Amino acid sequence: MTNISINIVGIGTETYPSGTTPLEILSSTKGISKDTLICKVDKVLTDLSASLTSDATVQFLDGKSKDGHNVLLHSTAHLMAQAAKRLYPKTKVTIGPYLENRFYYDFDVETPFTDEDLLKIEEEMLKISQENIDIIHHTKSREDALEFFKKIGEDYKIEIINDLDESEVLKVYTQGDFTDLCRGPHVPSTGVIQHFKLLSSSAAYWRGDENNQTLQRVYGTSFTNAKDLKKYLLMLEEQKKRDHRKIGKELDLYFHDEEVGPGLPLWTPNGAVMIDEIEALAKEKEDLGGYKRVRTPHITKGSLYERSGHLEHYISSMYPAMDVDGTDYYMKPMNCPHHHKIYANTPKSYRDLPYRLSEYGTCYRYEKSGELFGLMRVRSMQMNDAHIYCTEDQFKEEFIAVCNMYMEYFKIFGIEKYEMRLSLHDPKGLGKKYINNPELWKKTEDDVRNALVGAGLKFTESVGDAAFYGPKIDVQVWSAIGKEFSLATNQVDFAVPERFNLTYKDADGHSKTPLCIHRAPLGTHERFIGFLIEHFGGNFPLWLAPRQVTILPVSDKFNDYAHSVCESLKSNGIRVEVDSRSEKIGSKIRDAEMQKVNIMVIVGEKEVEDKTLTIRRRFIKQQQTVSLEDFSNEIIDEINDRRVPN
Repeated sequence: MTNISINIVGIGTETYPSGTTPLEILSSTKGISKDTLICKVDKVLTDLSASLTSDATVQFLDGKSKDGHNVLLHSTAHLMAQAAKRLYPKTKVTIGPYLENRFYYDFDVETPFTDEDLLKIEEEMLKISQENIDIIHHTKSREDALEFFKKIGEDYKIEIINDLDESEVLKVYTQGDFTDLCRGPHVPSTGVIQHFKLLSSSAAYWRGDENNQTLQRVYGTSFTNAKDLKKYLLMLEEQKKRDHRKIGKELDLYFHDEEVGPGLPLWTPNGAVMIDEIEALAKEKEDLGGYKRVRTPHITKGSLYERSGHLEHYISSMYPAMDVDGTDYYMKPMNCPHHHKIYANTPKSYRDLPYRLSEYGTCYRYEKSGELFGLMRVRSMQMNDAHIYCTEDQFKEEFIAVCNMYMEYFKIFGIEKYEMRLSLHDPKGLGKKYINNPELWKKTEDDVRNALVGAGLKFTESVGDAAFYGPKIDVQVWSAIGKEFSLATNQVDFAVPERFNLTYKDADGHSKTPLCIHRAPLGTHERFIGFLIEHFGGNFPLWLAPRQVTILPVSDKFNDYAHSVCESLKSNGIRVEVDSRSEKIGSKIRDAEMQKVNIMVIVGEKEVEDKTLTIRRRFIKQQQTVSLEDFSNEIIDEINDRRVPN
């Protein structure tokens, strides 16, 4: 029998008979975690039951690793589907991917599952786990796979197979009475899956198309131990308390109105304050960064978007055309083409570059109704947008300057965990999803990668998520309680400037096309404020709070003094109101705390006599008595410094 050499990461190199499986290596080798769920063979995720037939490097992974946890989540989705099929045989299965710490599976059911049904499915999952059924993978020919899924009545699997490239190797996974079409890999048996919880269900459309069959999506989570599961469930409870839709309503920040239309938020005075403060911050940073502000219209002729490529690559996310005097006009989905026009309006030389244009323009995108979600997915959005036109020599410095601007914002808002993802094109999508210029794609992606490495910035890579005109950096951030959000973007455009005949004269008088960097460090105001609501739980830092101070007179006879203090603070730009209701002071304090007002100023007889103020910070019992001048100076400094409380 032929032997093969296996380098076990963290252990060393050993010799094994050809055909040995990672599971056999695991059971016979000391020093490998017995909690191992999956492995990588030459850096490719692989089932533990796979046969090794040549020399390789094998890395064993447990559920604490990101890859190991993702495989556990996906395997739990299969376990849930098996349980649902056992209990409700007429259920048809579609897809069941993993998400960040969660999974879901979409089912076609005659009657939607109730909460009681989900409990029954969870109980059945426990039974299947205790049966400790081996999860076996094997390949099928296209014909055999189609015949198999036709026989068991799984129409959606047949549709998936028919849409796959004919060269695709079809893999199926079987666990007892359940077989699913899946690329895998999976954990070795159902007995490995023990600590899970079904979380919720919602409606979903097959393949995300609202014209297709409505399905039921069931979400769940899974961990390798009870402690981590409990910790995650507690975090979910905290997330519910911090839900931006709930807090947004409680603090009267924004709302949606059916007569206005879904996905079109209306900002109240409180919410508008937050927008103004964030915009003022961004303008301040952009002034320091050498940006010039512009404004562009909300609608534009379709010919502009045909030229830019948006009609070819982005039309499904645009509002339908409006016929104006026989010409198609579109609501603006982004500012890019308009900024290109402004750049081209006057001749440029190399001395004018980099040329940085910024705008807080409102854009409109036709998000599908089923995908609208509070402030996170809307149809009307105010973008923190800018475009930088530069030479190739200036590219690295400009690109990194944008990334450094992210860092400044993270510090200001107390964002401690973030991840930069370099989104690359998928060569299979050239000419369809992406502009067809493979040489420029490679060069630009290499330039971006080298710039990030040279600046010492940590990043991951994601193939298939680039913009149609070039690679981009997508920035993921995590809130104070660990919830992940997509926030900012930094994109490189190597193609569209040429379409708009954008040029500059170099030092030798030759005409050249500039590179363009699209950047939005704060994304849209809608998504960013939604993130901030959940990040701070509505307990905004003083500079960002819609109402910074409320003055609470102990009784009506102190209202005059309260109003005089209010006017003094207002004259210094402080957002302050007087609660002059004829309520007891304890009730006023409780109401102010419920409204998450940062500072309460209590005024009574002693304060009037001494010309002082009693200051109470929300949820801090210890009060202090200070003069109006000292108090005003103290909070003005706090506001101007944009401090974030620890």
